Amino acid sequence: MNDDCLKLTTYFGERDRCDGRFLADALLDLYERHEFQTSVLLRGTEGFGVKHRLQTQRLLTLSEDLPLVTVAVDTRERIEAALPEVTRISGHGLITLERARMLTGRVGEERLNERLDEQTKLTVYVGRQERVGGRPAYHAVVDLLHRGGVAGATALLGVDGTAHGVRRRARFFGANAEVPVMVISVGDGERVAALLPELAAMLERPLLTLERVRVCKRDGERLAEPGPLPEADDSGLAMWQKLMVYTGEQARHAGRPVYTSLIRRLRQEDAAGATALRGFWGYHGEHRPHGDRLWSLRRHVPVVTVIVDTPANIRRWFAIVDELTGETGLVTSEIVPGLRATGPEAEHGGLKLARRWSG
Repeated sequence: MNDDCLKLTTYFGERDRCDGRFLADALLDLYERHEFQTSVLLRGTEGFGVKHRLQTQRLLTLSEDLPLVTVAVDTRERIEAALPEVTRISGHGLITLERARMLTGRVGEERLNERLDEQTKLTVYVGRQERVGGRPAYHAVVDLLHRGGVAGATALLGVDGTAHGVRRRARFFGANAEVPVMVISVGDGERVAALLPELAAMLERPLLTLERVRVCKRDGERLAEPGPLPEADDSGLAMWQKLMVYTGEQARHAGRPVYTSLIRRLRQEDAAGATALRGFWGYHGEHRPHGDRLWSLRRHVPVVTVIVDTPANIRRWFAIVDELTGETGLVTSEIVPGLRATGPEAEHGGLKLARRWSG
């Protein structure tokens, strides 16, 4: 299948509850009931949200309520059908909708349209212990992207989710073979398109999405700024933008990890929210793929920091990102029509957004 789809993303806290149960469980039960093609629950390593309360693994007292992110992908009809309930139960979290192209099954040579032919974000969904040629599928995917000259790729391990409509969650006892892994990569559209047939052929049940992005910075070189956008569209619905900052955990600014410095600065400057997600395999630029290894004394893993805010604010936060990524990192920007779920009044806005946003 080669079809337009919607990507539904929610940002919230690990201890957030709905109707007496954890919000994460409620959302994943909902995604399972709607049999979404894919969904992933990711646990952040550091971040803050609308209440500006710092959440981090680095301090024991602040590690009991880490930031969580769910990403769900399916056809417009399926996402729209679930959206009213998602907005109802999500409380004070942030919800965004993004349009993407979804590829499943056999994938031939793809001709990317003008929305995707400059810089493209490719996301590949595989199982944690899915194998390709005797090695983990995410290794094979990342290696292929690296050989193909794609600018960067990061594998993020989910703790729950759905794959082809079936629930896959991590358990304390068990191989967790089907727990979802999301490999996010960014590169030149033509390079990405050329790799798609080989990439799909190596996977037993390929599931990929393509989105348009702007590469703003790579390895300290400033290439572009986030594109100007109005605060709202013609119907009055708020427009949002997203910055994604890809760095290594060992990357430092003033002696502190870049992602930690970024989270603290944005919180201090009263940004709407930011979440850092620790990957476990990947690369950016010319660096070789790297990540967690047994017996390694020092962690050397990729980290993705996600910042979502209004266009005017994103221009302010990009100046901070630019300062803190003076020597390393990959920075991209995306247009994110979205809504902040702040209670029952958000439900109508969510429906209106999904129906009116035709891309």
